[in-house]
Amino acid sequence: MRKSVTVGQKRPAPGWNAAPGRRTVVVVSAFAQGSAPLVERSTPDVFVRRLLRVPDVRPSARADAAAQRLFSAAILLSATRCLLGYVVFPIAAPALGAAAGWTPVIGIPLGILALVFDVRGIRRFFVADHKWRWPVTALYSAVMVLVLILLATDIARIT
Repeated sequence: MRKSVTVGQKRPAPGWNAAPGRRTVVVVSAFAQGSAPLVERSTPDVFVRRLLRVPDVRPSARADAAAQRLFSAAILLSATRCLLGYVVFPIAAPALGAAAGWTPVIGIPLGILALVFDVRGIRRFFVADHKWRWPVTALYSAVMVLVLILLATDIARIT
């Protein structure tokens, strides 16, 4: 159940500002076992939750642990992709006499997989309603930019 309250204005559609400069707070009631307190969310929080299709339910204790496990796996995968793209392929592969043409063949699928895990990691932090979801989103975004740059260079090498 959603209920929008806008300061000094008529009620807009849930989660959206009625006028620039006015802040909409969306109050979300959790549907879970027991009595759940109401949670107030900022407009950016509501926007990202909608973008990632995060349900409005109270997270369990397991969701927090799952978010941290997925964060570790996604960052490890992105770090592996960056390590391969910046160290192994340009330096070690030519030194060992390996063909340079294999870089995009390995890099493109690994980069796409890393991006998928990064988005899933962001979503998991928002599902868990983790207190560090915004700093982690910033970190994931920076990693995703690096992976996208590597992906673009790999695609440019193929064509």
